[in-house]
Parts: sequence; C-alpha cells; structure tokens
Amino acid sequence: MSDKHDAYAVLKVRDFRLFLTFRFFTTIAFQMQSIIVGWQMYELTHDPLALGLIGLAEALPNIATALYAGHVADRYNRKRIIVLFTLLFIIGTLALLVISIKSYGIINTLGVLPIYLVVMISGVSRAFLYPSIIALMAQLVPRQLYTNSSTWNSTIWHIGAITGPAIGGLIYGFFGVKVAYLCVLFFLMLSIGLLTFVKNHPIPPAKIGETLYQRLSSGLKFVLKNQILLGTMSLDMFAVLLGGAVTLLPVFATDILKVGAVGLGLMRAAPSIGALVTAFLVAHLPPFKQAGKTLLWAVVGFGIVTILFGFSTSFWFTIVLLVLMGALDNISVVIRGTLILVRTPDEMRGRTSAVNSIFISASNELGGFESGLTAALFGPIISVVGGGIGTVLVVLAVAGIWPELRNLKGLDSPRDEVSA
Repeated sequence: MSDKHDAYAVLKVRDFRLFLTFRFFTTIAFQMQSIIVGWQMYELTHDPLALGLIGLAEALPNIATALYAGHVADRYNRKRIIVLFTLLFIIGTLALLVISIKSYGIINTLGVLPIYLVVMISGVSRAFLYPSIIALMAQLVPRQLYTNSSTWNSTIWHIGAITGPAIGGLIYGFFGVKVAYLCVLFFLMLSIGLLTFVKNHPIPPAKIGETLYQRLSSGLKFVLKNQILLGTMSLDMFAVLLGGAVTLLPVFATDILKVGAVGLGLMRAAPSIGALVTAFLVAHLPPFKQAGKTLLWAVVGFGIVTILFGFSTSFWFTIVLLVLMGALDNISVVIRGTLILVRTPDEMRGRTSAVNSIFISASNELGGFESGLTAALFGPIISVVGGGIGTVLVVLAVAGIWPELRNLKGLDSPRDEVSA
C-alpha cells in the first residue's frame, strides 16, 4: 500500500524529472509572453475586443493544424518535434521583440496587426507541441504511474503558471516590454537545453496501409467512440469557453480594480496558486473513488466562483476568488489528463492528445474571444457573470447527456469505456 500511495514515486524516474524541468521553464516562458502580449495590446488599444482577438488569432491556426500535429506526433521522434516547434516559438518571440522596438516604428506604421500575426505563429507552434509533449510524457513512465505523472505534470505546470505571470508583470512594469521579451527568450533556450538530456524513445509502429486521411481522422473517431473521454473534453471545453474570465483580467486590473501591471501579474498568478495547492493534495491523497461526480461538482464550483468574480470590486477578494477558481479547475485538469493517458494506446496518444488540444483551444482561446466580444458589447461584468451562469448550465447538460461520466468511479482502469 505504501508503494501504491507514494506521492513521489514518479519523481524517481530520471527522464521524467528532466521532462518536468523542461515543462516548468517552457510554461514560465509561455505564460510570460501571454501576459506581456495582453498588457501591451491593451496599452495600445484600450479595447477589450482586441484582447479577445488575441485568443482568436491563436485558436484558429491551432485548431486548423491540430489533427496533422497529432499524426506527426505518432509518426516521428517526439523529442525532436518538441525542439523544432519550441524554436518556432522562439522565432515568434524574437519578432515580438523587434516589433516592440519603437525606433523601428513598426507599430506606428502597421498598428497591432504584426502582433496578431506572431500570435498566429505561436498558435501553430503550440498545436504541434501539445500532442508531442503528452505522448512523450507517457513514454517516460510505467503505466501504473500515469495518475501520479499527470498530477505532477499539472503541479509543475501550475508552478510555472504562477511564476510566469508574476515575473512577466513585474519585469514589464519596472523594465518595459523589450526586457520582458528578452526574459521569455532566456527561459525558452534554457528549456531546450534541458530537453536534450532526455533519452530518445522509439515511436510505436503504425498500422500498415493507413492513408493520411485515415490517420488524421482516427484520433477524432477514437474520442467520439469513447463516451468518457468525449464527455470530459466537452465539459471542459464549454465550461471554460463560457467562463473565460482570465482573458479580461487586464480590463479588471486597469478599469475596475486599478492595480496596474504588477496587480495584473498577481491576478494572473492567483489561479495557479490554487491549482498548485490542489495538485499537491491530489498527489498525496488516495486515488479518486467517485471521479465523475467530483469532476462535475468541481466545474459547478468553478462557475459559481466566476459569477462572484464578476461582481467583485475588492482586489484581495478577487485574488481569493481566482485562487479558488484555479483550485477547482485543476481537479478537471488532473482527471482529464489521467483519463487520456490511461484510455489511449501509445500508438494513438499523439492523435488523441491533438483532439484534446482542439477542445482546449476552443475553450481557452475561443473563450477569450467570446469574453472579449461580450465585454465590448455588454461590459466586462455582464460578460463574466453570464459566462459563470453558462458554465453551471453546461454541467447540468453534460451530466444528462453522458451518464457514463456521471457514474465514473476510479481513473486507473479503462474498463468503463463505452463504444458509440
């Protein structure tokens, strides 16, 4: 029993420790760039719709290339794919740095359009990174440690997500946008250096005679046939799509709470603080016994907290709500991540993860566009409160449409799979 509940078992695997360190620094870089671009865009436009368009600019190329990215992750060396598309992200960051140099006058001449173009490149990069990262992670640990690895992967991601916005907000506030982008470049280069020490793992053999179309569609068909995976992904997508309050944090920080760039950094970090605490608890507690009901109640709580956030006019109460928001969201992250690892064969893992990335992009980036659009039309408070109400309604719908998810017990066995 002590081995079964060893919270640190997966950390004894050398390659997984290196992988987590890589994830930590890339997460810092991605989160820093996200807050820098958002703050820079709002400073240039003072328009919440411009923030929403950032999400749209990233989501559209991400979704358009995701299925092919999953195919690539199941056919080619996953470690090399990660290095290649991290380098593409670095090129985008360099472009943002050049755009931000006032003496070049790019923004004065072309406005914010070049920023959107770079964000689109970042969307392509992240589309290829996600399935390869998830597929590589599964190859680094034995199957019995999948839940443990998913929990620690979430933990490290959220530590980086705490650190990234805080560093990004502080550096932007005190040293300006150019120094902030230089720091992003530093963390990205550091992450690539760490990944080179992870051993290469062979790619699982592909089915002979499969056409490209069959390979591109197979991941989507696999998810559609698995009611547990489909229900979990759909719940996350629609809940976050409607409850995308994080996109509007620059608006709340500037116009409602009036706390500036440093306050915005703290607000962006707050959800990850809650998620981090939850991840540590999940790592140390026994496995979920009622995973489905736990997931549904966590998302209901997420919606309620989002509603309260929309009405808050106190900075510190807002911080508390954002911490709770992250804590509840992390339950969904751990459960969904574990289910994808456990219920997907290794030769399909890249393509299944790519489908999940489409759901994530639809929720995060398109949710950001939805939040920005509704905030521009009706104001930020109505946008956030309405989204929170929508999240609660989505839970009720998902619980009715997919009873298999509602009745899900443990996470470690694929025996509950149901074919359509």
